[in-house]
Formats: sequence, C-alpha cells, structure tokens
Amino acid sequence: MRITICRSTDLPEPRRIEICRRNPELGPKILFFSGGSSLRKVSQELVQYTHNSIHIIASMDSGGSSATLRKAFHMPAVGDIRHRLMALADRSVTGNPSVYQLFSHRLPKNKSLSELQEILVSMGEGRHHLVREIPIPMRGIIQDHLSHFVEKMPRDFDLQNACIGNLVITGSYLKQGQQLDPVIYLFSNLAHVRGIVKPVTDQFLHLAAELEGGSVVVGQHNLTGKEAPPLEKSIKRFFFTSSLDNDTEVKVRIRPAIKELVSQADLICFPMGSFFSSLIANCLPAGMGEAISLNPCPKVFIPNTSPDPELVGKSLVDQLKELLHYLRQGETSMFENSQLLNYVLMDDSFQGYPGNLGPEELRGTGVKAIKCKLMGRKSRPLIDERLLVGALLSLT
Repeated sequence: MRITICRSTDLPEPRRIEICRRNPELGPKILFFSGGSSLRKVSQELVQYTHNSIHIIASMDSGGSSATLRKAFHMPAVGDIRHRLMALADRSVTGNPSVYQLFSHRLPKNKSLSELQEILVSMGEGRHHLVREIPIPMRGIIQDHLSHFVEKMPRDFDLQNACIGNLVITGSYLKQGQQLDPVIYLFSNLAHVRGIVKPVTDQFLHLAAELEGGSVVVGQHNLTGKEAPPLEKSIKRFFFTSSLDNDTEVKVRIRPAIKELVSQADLICFPMGSFFSSLIANCLPAGMGEAISLNPCPKVFIPNTSPDPELVGKSLVDQLKELLHYLRQGETSMFENSQLLNYVLMDDSFQGYPGNLGPEELRGTGVKAIKCKLMGRKSRPLIDERLLVGALLSLT
C-alpha cells in the first residue's frame, strides 16, 4: 500500500493488519532508528504482528549507571540495547519472564560496596532467588557472564543502582573480545527476541551539541534535561566526540551490517523519542543517508506529541529540515528529499504540535503529511502503541 495524499486518510488497513497477525513470522521488516525507552510499548505490541522488525539503537548514553560502565571499560552504552531486547523478547517462552525480571533488576542504593559485591557474587554462583528461577541452560550462561564481570570489574566499581542486565551484557562483551554483535546475537537467541537489534556503531563515542551562541555541550546526560538543567538555547550542530573531555568532532562511517539491514527494510521509521540523542544520533554516520536513499521503501517521520527538552525553539518544520540535513550530511545536492523521507505521520486531532505541517509548509520538500488517529482516549497526549503499529503495518 502506498499513500500519496496530504490530508487525513483512512488508517489503519484492517486486512493488512490481520494478515500480519496470523503470520508474524512472515511480517514486514519495519526498521526503527531510535534509542531509550520511547518504543518499549510499541515494540511489545509489534511482536504480535511481525518477528522481523529491525531496531538501530544509539549507544552513546553517558548518564546514570551507564556512565559508570562506560568509564570503567571504555565501551558503548548497552542499557538501551538491553531495554529493546527485553521489549522484543517472547515472554510466552518458558523462562523468559524470569530473565526479564533479572535483567531489569537494580542493585540497592543504600548498601555498602562489600554488601553489593556479595549480592553479585551470589547471583554469579546461582544462589540468588532471581537467578535460581531461570531454567537451564539459560541460567548457566547468565551466571558465567555475570561471574566474568565480577572477575573483571575494578575493585572500587560503584555498584549502587547498577542494572543486572547491563552487568551481564558487559561481562559477555568482555568475554567476546569487546564486540557487541556476538553478545546481542547470543541473548537474542536465549530470550527468543522477535526482531533484530543492532547498535548504530560499536565504537566508544559520545554526543555533543553546539548551541546557538557558540557554546558546546558534551554528553547525552547533559542534553536530555534529566540529569542536568534543560537546554536554554537551540541546538545548532550535533556531532560525535571521542570523550566527555573533548569537543572535537569525530567522523564515523556506516557499518556494513547496518547498511545491509537498511537495504532490507520494507519501511523505515524515524519515530518519536529524544530527537537529537536518539534519532539524529543514528543519522550521523557517513553513508547513512545514501543507504536510506537507495532503498525504495516508504520512509516515515513521527513527531513527538510530548515535550522534548532537546527541541528548544524547534518547530515541526525545523525538525523536518534538521532530519533531512543530517541524512544528507550537509550535501544539499546529494539526494532528493523524496529518496530520504516520504511521509510525516501525525495525529489528526492533536493541537499541541509546535507549528504546522500543511501543504504550504511542505511545498517543495517532496514530503507528504498523513493525518490519522494515533492517540487513544487513555494514551493522550502520548501516541497509542496499538494505533501506531496498525498505521505502520498499513504503510508497508
């Protein structure tokens, strides 16, 4: 189905959705560029209709317990990867709910280092109740990787509020010679993950933003408004750096594995979430725009319906221009807009979007707006995962 109109349209398409529901193993390859938790419910809903979705994840989180792991082991952030793997895991499979519970568990904030180390050792040895509930052989593999983490962690490693799933994945990462893809493959099979999850890059990188006025902010945790005061000025330029102490831009090329996944997609989705640190971060590797342009499938952008601290001063038109700019990597003549983005998918009744995207605003862009029901009575002002999944399936 190809929708080529710029007005409210009838979505979803019930027949298409029912076909996917009956045969999810043959479902479409919908590719998402994202990060964080904004797609958790969407991912959990999606597995009912397709086991072939593709999730390209930004791996530059620099806050919370991720910062502690990254500093200790000079590694990409794994929290968002773990989060997406668990969201896509088939919880009907014996043992998976127990794995989800363990991987989501955080160590206490109010215990001493020695007490936290003892808890971790008890998990590695299989004595902890959260580990005992996991069936063999999955339990043995998790214990092995967790024990490897305990062996490799610095003596003064801060375990307060540490996420067990992140520690297990880190132990596996260290065991696999500091490669993430084999780790993700292993846990995808163990947890029966119904989709493909890949970090956009496996390099040790951080995010940085030059603001209007010339100041530079380094580190995702300083951009999202959660661990630091919200930005007061608009982001002018967004880029990778090699460390939190360096604001020199680092250039990265698209990984061959990512390029191949982009070429296979039946629909490419730029979803809601943190606009710069989740979405644009995935567009930064050189060659990403070219890979997207070579795939003739539909490409759709879904704007946020809730406030995003990273979008200070950015209207809908600004967001559209920013997305196209980073996909083109500044080369305005490299691709036609229509090769990079076809649609902006919006709720037909929501009045809170920052600005408008009507025919006048979209003239000359090659991009068309699709307006349909995306919010349910209970989800408003957030997008309802059932309605969004239905709309995306109908566009494939």
